[in-house]
Amino acid sequence: MIGYYIILGLIALVSYLVSSKLKSKFKHYSKVHLSNNMSGAEIAQRMLNDNGIYDVKVISTAGSLTDHYNPTNKTVNLSEAVYNQRNAAAAAVAAHEVGHAVQHATAYGMLQFRSNLVPMVNISSRLSTPLIFIGLLLGIGSQLGFGYYIAIAGFILMAIATLFSFITLPVEYDASNRALSWLKTENMLTQQEFAGAEDSLKWAARTYVVAAIGALASLLYWAFMIFGGRD
Repeated sequence: MIGYYIILGLIALVSYLVSSKLKSKFKHYSKVHLSNNMSGAEIAQRMLNDNGIYDVKVISTAGSLTDHYNPTNKTVNLSEAVYNQRNAAAAAVAAHEVGHAVQHATAYGMLQFRSNLVPMVNISSRLSTPLIFIGLLLGIGSQLGFGYYIAIAGFILMAIATLFSFITLPVEYDASNRALSWLKTENMLTQQEFAGAEDSLKWAARTYVVAAIGALASLLYWAFMIFGGRD
């Protein structure tokens, strides 16, 4: 048990360090001005056009690092800094989000799989831990009872959320690969600018890796709590 908390603490520390490094990288590469003088919004629109995608809108959204692609209404949502800025970090993020739009347009299997899981994950993220707690409390002192099955139900929901975290990895890496391939093929960036964009996306991807490992660690912990004491 102590070993688990040590591992969990290490994961939390790594997550903090990776997140801090990501913010530092984006701050650094946001100072690398693009020689083509294109904004993130312009980069995104150009990549959409080059991929023959004309039914997706590029819009600005509030916040920092809030960039995302919404397959429901087909919008590439770029944070204000990315939408308006003309630097390597903005180019990387804009192209990455369009990478998701390209995945959607080409029916990329892993993106479709992840999208199908979203409704279940929305439920599991709210109910999994409460159900496990309630189940364990009701099951105290009993070898087999109603509480045990409630805990199992919560565990299954948590497993779905953990699966979602791991499915996200190939989706994010593929979007980055599509973005970098386009930026390089179309000669959108200089060598220095491209290196900055590549490094930015590399650190962004690592945040998803750490999140997936953390989700798996939590799942294993609750597996031990629910099943470990049973014959």
